Amino acid sequence: MSLRARLLLTLGVSLALLWGVAAAWLLSDLEKKFVETLDQRLAQSARMVAGLVLQLPEDVWEQSQTRSLSIPPIEGLACQVHSPRGDIIARTHANMDTILAPGERGHAYRQEGDTTWRVFTYERGDLVITTADRMDERDMLLSDVFRVAVVPFVVALTGSLIALWVVVWRGLAPLSRLRESLASRHPEALAPVSTYGVPKEIKPLIDTLNGLLVRIQQTIVREQRFTNDAAHELRTPLTAIKTHLQVAQRAEGDVAKEALRCAEAGVVRLAHTLDQLLTLARVEGRMRFDDGEPSQVAEIVEFAIADSVATAGQCQPPAHVPHVCLAMPRELAITALRNLLDNALHHGADDLPVVLTVQPSPDQRHVTFTVHDQGSGVDDATLKQLTQRFWRVSKQQGSGLGLAIVAAIVERFGGWVSFENVESGGFSAHLSIPILPDPILFTSSLPTPTGGD
Repeated sequence: MSLRARLLLTLGVSLALLWGVAAAWLLSDLEKKFVETLDQRLAQSARMVAGLVLQLPEDVWEQSQTRSLSIPPIEGLACQVHSPRGDIIARTHANMDTILAPGERGHAYRQEGDTTWRVFTYERGDLVITTADRMDERDMLLSDVFRVAVVPFVVALTGSLIALWVVVWRGLAPLSRLRESLASRHPEALAPVSTYGVPKEIKPLIDTLNGLLVRIQQTIVREQRFTNDAAHELRTPLTAIKTHLQVAQRAEGDVAKEALRCAEAGVVRLAHTLDQLLTLARVEGRMRFDDGEPSQVAEIVEFAIADSVATAGQCQPPAHVPHVCLAMPRELAITALRNLLDNALHHGADDLPVVLTVQPSPDQRHVTFTVHDQGSGVDDATLKQLTQRFWRVSKQQGSGLGLAIVAAIVERFGGWVSFENVESGGFSAHLSIPILPDPILFTSSLPTPTGGD
C-alpha cells in the first residue's frame, strides 16, 4: 500500500470514527433532552388546565354537575379533569376515557389499540388532571429533529474527507516530484538534488540522498583514478619487462643473463607498484581492515621494522614505548609506519641509522611516531608535494605511493602526518594516531628486533 493510500485510509477512518462518536453522543443527548422537554410540556399543560379550572365561576361548576365541560383542545395534547369522586368535570376529547382515566401520579405509557400514549397525571386540591401525548407524533417530531441535526454532520464529514484528500495529495506532491526527477535522471548524473522549495520534513531525506550521491561520486572518482593510475604506472614496467625478455631471447651469455635480471627486477617493481595501488584503493574505498586484534604500539613498532627494508643496524628502535592501543586497525598502522621507515631508509644517509621514537601527547589522546634520518632533506616546495600520488624525489626510486598511502590512512582515522627539515641536520616525519578512549598509559621496554627481511 502506498504512503498516500495509507494516510488517506488511516486519517479518513479516524476522522469518520471521531465524527460518528461525536454525532452519536450528540443525538443521544438530544433525544434525552427532547423527551424531557415534551414531558415538561405535558406536565405544564396539566398544571395550566388545573389553574384555569379552579378559576371558573360557580355557575359553571353547577353546570358541570349535570354535564361535562368541553375544554378547547390544544394541538397535539389531550386533557381530562376528574372530580374527587371520579366524575369527569371537563375534557378535550370524548372518546379517550381509557387513556385519560385517573392513575398514579407522574408520567406513564398507555396503549390503546396500535397507538401508544405518554400520560401525565396531576392532582391539585380535589381535582385530578390527566394529560396525554401521542407517541407516534413525538417520534415524527424527533425524526425531524434528528434529520436537521444529522445533515450538517454528514456534510461536514464529507467536506472534511474531501479536504483531507486534497491536503494529503498536495502535501505528498514534493515526493512525487522527487521521484519523477530521480526517474528522469541520467545514470551518470550525480549532482546533488535541489532542496529549493522543499518542505522541511523532506529536506533531511534529500540531504541524506545528496550525501549518498556524493559518496557514490567519490567512489566512482576513486575507481576512475585507480584505473588511470594503474594504466599509467603499469605500462612502463610491462614495456621494460617485454623489452628485456626479447633481448634475452635473441642474445646469449652474459647479455642474456643481464636482460633476465633486469626483467626480474621489473617484475618485482611491477608487483610492488600493484600492491601499493591496491592498498591505496582499499584505504580510500572504506574497506574494513579490523581483524579483531588489539593495535598495541609495541607490536606495531616491532612488525613495522621487521616488514621494512631495513637490515640489521639500519633502524634504531625506541628504548621505551607507551603501552596503549591505537584507534586504528593494526594492519594499517603497521603499513603507515613501515612506509615512513622505507622512505627514510631510501633517502637517508647510507652509513647512519634511521631513528624511531614514540611519544604520547600531553592530553594522552594521540601517539606520535617520529622517523628521523640523516639525509640532506628537501626544499620547502618539495615538502608540500610529498604526499601527492606518484611524486618521487628520484624517478628511479619507489612507486611514489608510499607517503600517499600514509596520508590516506591517517585521514581516514582522524590522525595526521607532517614532515620537516631538522635544523641540526636530517629529515623527520611525524605520524600522529589517536588512542582508544580511556587508555592505560605505562612504559615498557621494547626488545630489539632481529632484523628486516
